[in-house]
Amino acid sequence: MRQHSLQKLEYNRVIEILRSYTVTYLGQRHIEKLEPLRDIEVIKRRLSETQDASRLLARGGHPPLPSLEGMETLMNLLGTGYVMTEQDFGYMAQFARSCEQLRQYMSGKKAESPTVAAYGTSMFDLKPLRLEIEACIDRGSIVDTASSELQKIRKKIRAAEEKLQKRLEGMLSRFSDILQERLISQRGGRYVLPVKKEYRKRIPGTVLDESSSGQTVFIEPSELAGLQMDLSMLRSEEGRVETQILAQLTGEVETYAYELSVNVDTVGHYDFLFAKAKWGLTIGGIAPELNEKRIIDLREARHPLLAVKPKPLDICLGAGYQALLITGPNTGGKTVALKTVGLLTLMAQSGLLIPAAEGSRMCVFRSVEVDIGDDQSLDSSLSTFSSHLRNVIDILAHAGSSTLVLLDELATGTDPGEGVGLSIAVLEELYRRGSVIMATTHFNEIKQYARDTDGFQNARMAFDEETLSPLYRLEMGEAGNSYAFVIAAKLGISSAIIDRASTIAKSLSQGKGNGTVPQQATREGKPTQWSGRNNHIGKQKAKPAAAENDELSMKWAVGDVVFIPQLRKPGVIYRLPDERGNMIIQVQKEKLTINHKRIRKFIDKKHLYPEGDYNMDIVFESVEVRKKRHLMGKRHVDGLSIEKPSED
Repeated sequence: MRQHSLQKLEYNRVIEILRSYTVTYLGQRHIEKLEPLRDIEVIKRRLSETQDASRLLARGGHPPLPSLEGMETLMNLLGTGYVMTEQDFGYMAQFARSCEQLRQYMSGKKAESPTVAAYGTSMFDLKPLRLEIEACIDRGSIVDTASSELQKIRKKIRAAEEKLQKRLEGMLSRFSDILQERLISQRGGRYVLPVKKEYRKRIPGTVLDESSSGQTVFIEPSELAGLQMDLSMLRSEEGRVETQILAQLTGEVETYAYELSVNVDTVGHYDFLFAKAKWGLTIGGIAPELNEKRIIDLREARHPLLAVKPKPLDICLGAGYQALLITGPNTGGKTVALKTVGLLTLMAQSGLLIPAAEGSRMCVFRSVEVDIGDDQSLDSSLSTFSSHLRNVIDILAHAGSSTLVLLDELATGTDPGEGVGLSIAVLEELYRRGSVIMATTHFNEIKQYARDTDGFQNARMAFDEETLSPLYRLEMGEAGNSYAFVIAAKLGISSAIIDRASTIAKSLSQGKGNGTVPQQATREGKPTQWSGRNNHIGKQKAKPAAAENDELSMKWAVGDVVFIPQLRKPGVIYRLPDERGNMIIQVQKEKLTINHKRIRKFIDKKHLYPEGDYNMDIVFESVEVRKKRHLMGKRHVDGLSIEKPSED
C-alpha cells in the first residue's frame, strides 16, 4: 500500500492506538511494522487468531505476559564475551519464571482457545536455568554457597572484620579525648578515626582525608595497617571468585540462547496479538468474511477513530456493480462513508477486527488508492484542482483490477463543465481497468451518469428537511441532492427567489440557459450566447475596439446579476456605470467598484424579481437597516440614523 493512502485514511492513528495496548518492546516493534497484507489465506489466519484472543479476553482471561524488562540488552549481549551482572541474572530469572507461568496458563486454554494456546506450547521450559541462577544469586547478590571456595574466603573475611572491629573499639576508648566524635568511618574502603587537627600527632598513622572545615583529620592508625591489608587481600580474592561464578553462570545462560530467543519472540507475538484483541474488544470488532470477488458488504459499520459515537452504516458494493456514487448535503457524512470503507479495508487486511456487525464481507485488494481532502500547498502554488488532479494522476498510475479507489468531491476546484467531463472520463477509465470505485459528488450530471451506466450505482446520505440535520444514514440505489433550496428557504430567502432559482436550475440541468449575454459583435460577427449547462459562464471571444466603445450604452439595469471572472463569484448591480465605465457591484454583503469591462452579464433582473415597482432595498440593505427605515417612516427617533456606503 502506498504511504499517501495510509496517511489519508489515518492508518498511522490506528498504529498509535495499538502501541498503547502493548507492554513489551517486541510487541511495540510488531505494531510499528504492521501493514496491510495481500495474501488472503495469511489474512484469514491473522484474523482468526485475533478473534480467538479477543474471545479469550472477553471471557475474563488475563494472560500473564512477561514484561521483558532488561531482556532486550541481554539478548543482544549474549555470545559477545560480556559477563552478566547480578542484576542481569535477576532479570533473566524473572523472565524464566514468567515463561513458566505463561506456559502453564496457555496449557489450560487449549480447549477454549486452541489457536492462541498453540503459541504457548512452542515455548521452552526454562526452569532448569532459573534454578541454577537462583542457586547462585539471591536478591541481587551472590550467595556464599555459590562455590566452596567463595564460602571459605567469606568465612575468613568475617573473621578478619571481627578482629579489626575489636581493635578499633579499643582505640576509640583510649583516644576518646582527642577524637572529634566517637565514631568509626571509612575512607577509600579503609577504616579511619576522626581526630581533632591539633592532636593529629598523638596517633601514629596515615592521614587519608580532612574535613571541609579543616578541624578534623581522618587517620588510619599504624597498628591497623596490617589487619586492613589482610582484609583488602581477602576482598580482592572474593571479587576474583565472584567474577568466576558470574562468568560460569553467563556461559550456562548462553547454552540456552536459542530457547531464550524463541521464548522472547513468542512473548513479543503474544503481546502483539493481545494488543490487537484488546482494541478489537474496545471497538466491538468482528472478523469479516473475506473474498477476492470485489464484494464489500458492510453491515452497521462504524469509523473507529471518530471523537463522537458514529452512526452505523450499511454499505454494499460489488453485487452487480463495481462503482458507487454517493451524493447528499455537505456535512452529511459522505466523506466519512468513504473513509470508513477505506480504513476498515486496511484494518481487515492487517489482521485487525473491524467495527461492524456479524456477516459483513470485505474484499482483499492489492492496493487502496485515495483522493480525499485538499492537498493544496501554498509553497508549491498548487490550487485545489491541481492537488486533486495530481492525486488522480497518481491513482491512474497504480490502479488495476485489484484496486479500491476512493474519490471525494469529484469535479471540484475547476470549471464545473470541464470538471464533470474529466471526472466521468476518469471513472470510465477506472471502471475499464476493473477497479472498485467509491466516489462522492454534488453534480447532477455525474449522478445521471451513474444512473444510466451499467456497473454504476447511486447512493445518498439521508437528510431531515424539517430540522436541516443530516441523518448519517446511507440509502442505496438513489441519488441525493445538496438541499440548497431547502436550506436557503429555512434561512429566510424569499419564496420568489427560491422559485426563480428552482426554475433556473431546472433549465440548466436540461442544457437550456435562460440568460443571454446582450448581443455584441464578435470576430465572426455573431452574438455570444450564454450556455447555462453546468452553471458555467462560457468564455467570450475577444471583441474589436469598435464594440468596446458601445458597451456603456448596453441595457445595464440595477438588480441585474453579473458574473465576475476574477473573483469567480456572481454579484448584483448596485450602481450603473459612470463616465469611466466603473460600476458598483454588491458581492454578498460587500459593495465593490469594478469596471464594466471586467464583468459579464449573467441574469436580467426581470427574471429574478416581481414585475412592477419592486423595492430593490430588499436586495441591497440588511434586515437591520430596513427595520430602521421602517421605524423612521413612522416617527422621529433621536439618535437613529442610516449610513449609506461610500460610492467612491
